[in-house]
Amino acid sequence: MEARGDTVASVWSQLVGQEPAVEVLSAAADAAAKIVAKQPVPPGAMTHAWLITGPPGSGRSVAARTFAAALECATGTGCGECTGCRTTLHGTHADVRLVVPEGLSISVAEMRALVQAAARRPTTGQWQVVIVEDADRLTEGASNALLKAVEEPPDRTVFLLCAPSDHPEDVSVTIRSRCRLVNLRTPPPEAIAQVLTERDGVDPELAHWAASVSSGHVGRARRLATDEHSRKRRETVLRIPLGLRRPADVFASADELIAAAEGDASEESKVRDESEKAELRNAMGGDATGKGVAGAKRAAEAAVKALEKRQKSRATRTQRDTLDLALVDLAAFYRDVLVTASGAKAVLNHPDYAADAEEAARTWTPDSTLRRLEAVLACREAILLNVKPRIAVEAMVTALRHG
Repeated sequence: MEARGDTVASVWSQLVGQEPAVEVLSAAADAAAKIVAKQPVPPGAMTHAWLITGPPGSGRSVAARTFAAALECATGTGCGECTGCRTTLHGTHADVRLVVPEGLSISVAEMRALVQAAARRPTTGQWQVVIVEDADRLTEGASNALLKAVEEPPDRTVFLLCAPSDHPEDVSVTIRSRCRLVNLRTPPPEAIAQVLTERDGVDPELAHWAASVSSGHVGRARRLATDEHSRKRRETVLRIPLGLRRPADVFASADELIAAAEGDASEESKVRDESEKAELRNAMGGDATGKGVAGAKRAAEAAVKALEKRQKSRATRTQRDTLDLALVDLAAFYRDVLVTASGAKAVLNHPDYAADAEEAARTWTPDSTLRRLEAVLACREAILLNVKPRIAVEAMVTALRHG
């Protein structure tokens, strides 16, 4: 590994607390470079399909992009400075195709088009790389289309799939069997805090707090450390367990929880949506004048309407994802109450709410705490099954009040 020391420090620095995965992927990138140079490599050192799994926030898509950069590196296996590395990391490399589901699923049409494009030989880089973020969102048809490509991979094409786990509910058994598995772990708080301090310029005390309450989710820690609105929304969510004293509190708390999720989703989507619309109108001459402009404007407006439909689907997904994060925070609080009641020395998920957890542990029985935790998990499951979020949340908060 000494020979790759500078490489790991540059290209792989975005992967927080994932040293075992970096070891595997950087070794594979070494082997890939030797294959390009027509040098011998050990059997299995590099393969055409990878499945990168790990808990939310562990950096699955970051690992995929970084591995892709190492494969496309012009000077070795990830210098971080060449055009191949930089364009891949910024999502603009001609031979690296990224599938990020903006709606609730990845369609068969989208996957067929991608597989067809991936069958071509690399144009500017060393490999054709296909990154599928959230591969667990593949529809059955899309999964079958991908399977055909993975079973008979084109020469010099690599598929990188990202999913929460290799369970059949996330990735089909047939696709899983044709991929090499890389498991990411939950990054330790110390590693997250170090990245927030050194790379994002966050105050060390704030960085350590954000890392300690993010449950190992790097992106969540960064938002909490850099966005006051995110911190306030977290406070809103964690006030719910001890704030359910009257029947009216059920609906007020449900409203607050939904509003917090909608606020997060709205802020995340607003700037991006307007930028996309402006770019599309510009590209299609929507603001032009002169002869023949009427037809161009009609085409531009039709394209904008299609874009707005995709943005609405993306907003629905974003709202559900942010609501799910809030539910994870709630579940973590009830877990903290159980830990406190048991006297265990386990680290709390919300150490800054330790006093609330102690009060709840004195007030509730362990059985009622467990029922509350199960109600939160049932709400997550209901939303996954497309139950209206407000109905699922109101049912959950009612159960939280009664215990």
